[in-house]
Amino acid sequence: MDTPSASTPPKGKKTINDFPKPTRQHIINCGFPEWYKLYRSITGRARVIPFTQGFLDYLNEDGIVLPDENPNPQSNDTDSGIFSSATTNDDDDDEDEYEDPSYRFAEFHATVRAAITQLGGAVYPKLNWSAPKDAGFIIGNVLKCTSASDVYLLLKSSNFITHDLEHAFDDTDDGPDMGGNVLKQEDIQYALVLRKWVEVITSVEFRVFVKGRKLVCVTQRDMNYYDFLEEGKVEFMALIEEFFEKYLEKTFPDDDFVFDVYIPKTIVTESRVWLVDINPFAIRTDPLTFSWTEILNMDPNEEGFEPEFRLIGRNDPEAYGFAGAQYSAHKLPQEVVDAGNAGPASIGEFARNWKEIVQQLEGAGLEDSSSNEEEEEGEIKDEDEGEDDGGVKLDKKTDAP
Repeated sequence: MDTPSASTPPKGKKTINDFPKPTRQHIINCGFPEWYKLYRSITGRARVIPFTQGFLDYLNEDGIVLPDENPNPQSNDTDSGIFSSATTNDDDDDEDEYEDPSYRFAEFHATVRAAITQLGGAVYPKLNWSAPKDAGFIIGNVLKCTSASDVYLLLKSSNFITHDLEHAFDDTDDGPDMGGNVLKQEDIQYALVLRKWVEVITSVEFRVFVKGRKLVCVTQRDMNYYDFLEEGKVEFMALIEEFFEKYLEKTFPDDDFVFDVYIPKTIVTESRVWLVDINPFAIRTDPLTFSWTEILNMDPNEEGFEPEFRLIGRNDPEAYGFAGAQYSAHKLPQEVVDAGNAGPASIGEFARNWKEIVQQLEGAGLEDSSSNEEEEEGEIKDEDEGEDDGGVKLDKKTDAP
């Protein structure tokens, strides 16, 4: 008699392969420009600025050229010519070649600048679905933008934004909708979303999962341990359930979705729940402390079912910062990331291919220059320190968080 392997799921249990692909309309419904029209009163202040073709072309261009935020600066002699544009003929040539890109989307650019002013002078940018969080290290590891150029720099530097623009419908059901139409990438109405900047207390942000218009589980978003969350767990859960039943349960277009909330509380105010975002019920959405397999197997219609509220525990590895730096995958070569996502077999194949490449280089008399440089740096460091303990030395390379 064959014995089922340890990897075989129990009979009747769903696996990640059973995850239904979201419809393209569901992806559209979860875009900020769509749901913000329904829930403006429970969301922080924001401006939604539809793309013009000129701005879309600008985002898709290679390279980063930013608008001049002060096109007619007054002369300042205090720099003694150090930063003067008239020091060399080469500099003059560079200035002649420079073209302010905002001339191609002047009206859009003016709207962005006005919106930043209207929202208090500082904003948090995103597109329909994603914020450029992977590019935050460029401006101090926050997404606080005080100028249009700040916004454009983040957008053009972000892989998340590129995904929105080029792969929004990846891994979706590409069948026709009820009207017989098939949504395509070019049908998406893109918009720049500027949200008023506020100092967010990340410990009181939560992600909520909904199946069949019923709340099934809740997780904290900040993957660190906070003792006060455990103490206030019942209160937070009651607030989230009340908020869902009052505002989202019967109004969001889809039965399955994921939403994020923020529940700040101060000495002078009671806790209030704010809607932060609505995400697709899809593998692309991070389940955080849960796994999608767990969520797939939750049945809110089961007798006695109670939604689970999961927090980082005192003894969990995440509580002590053992996890890797956030968005660090975006600092690796794409081949390495792809191999990691594909699993151990792909990683092994990648390692074998890399070893063969190195051997071929060595056979041709071309050694891996990066390895030589690291060995030389190690030797210099040993000489400087006047000791060699025989241990493994790691180069201290700067890596933006």
